Amino acid sequence: MLDKNTVKLLSDLSLTMFRKNFFGIYHGAISAKLDYNSFIINTADAIFDEMNEKSFCALNMTKKDYRWKIASIESDIHSTIYNNIHEAKYIAFGVPIYTTAYTFEHDEIILDDFFGKTTLGGKVPVYDPGDFSTWYDRNALEITKYLKESSEHIMVIRGIGTYVYDRDINNLVKRVAILENSCRLLSIKSSYK
Repeated sequence: MLDKNTVKLLSDLSLTMFRKNFFGIYHGAISAKLDYNSFIINTADAIFDEMNEKSFCALNMTKKDYRWKIASIESDIHSTIYNNIHEAKYIAFGVPIYTTAYTFEHDEIILDDFFGKTTLGGKVPVYDPGDFSTWYDRNALEITKYLKESSEHIMVIRGIGTYVYDRDINNLVKRVAILENSCRLLSIKSSYK
């Protein structure tokens, strides 16, 4: 039985993040750590603007059972992050349009706006995933290593999307919103040249 409060929290945030284009209809992942060896994550067929209790499943990080087959394709990554970064309580992966588009032409995102500079330090590196055909063989370790070494709790991956984690769900959403808004402003700024 899933905790109704956690399901409601993640469902409400999924809808908000969907409306802000962080999640696509079937594209993305959101999870919450339940205890030292389990977490809740969306299922592979979850529709992010219509999340309910059936859209989530609880997974055990020490024993893979049948639920892993219905869970998001990002489950291994979330599990690896939770096992290695103890301050991670919530994790989200999405493909925010402006941020992801910006990665095609830049190796780092230089944030010009006030909130981007003050909240995210003014600069966010863009991680090059290399060969896309082997990405899902390597991504759990590479993402976890990167996030563990970063103080910003955020990873922008060229052509793939953005991973973010936090102990506080509001800080997670704040980081996502500020990054995407900053990239949107950079896109509009470039049209004035």
